[in-house]
Amino acid sequence: MIPRPLHLANEALAFLLELMALAVLAWWGVRAGDGVLLKAVLGIGAPAAAAVIWGMFAAPKARVRLPLPGVLLVKALVFGVAALALYGLDHSGLALGFAVIAIANTAIATLDRNALIRNRPRP
Repeated sequence: MIPRPLHLANEALAFLLELMALAVLAWWGVRAGDGVLLKAVLGIGAPAAAAVIWGMFAAPKARVRLPLPGVLLVKALVFGVAALALYGLDHSGLALGFAVIAIANTAIATLDRNALIRNRPRP
């Protein structure tokens, strides 16, 4: 298990990354669409779709409880699409930085969660 302050910092970073992914998808949607209607649909729809998928499958209180590989796949999908959106907005450096930080954050959270489960006292 990682020290509590690092755990809390990593959890805060995870939340910030999730918010950033939604913001990037909104930004991409507004920039990708032609015309006001399509810009609005993509600008609202892309982050809304990501939020629904995250909430259903990857959130701590997800409606559908997936095994860990499934949760990691959903996180990779949402973060990967956000990184691709940044790349599509001609911000390749930000896209790479976002992807690296999201991968590191998810890896630390996963290792921490696995250590917690392994070290849990058994009844």
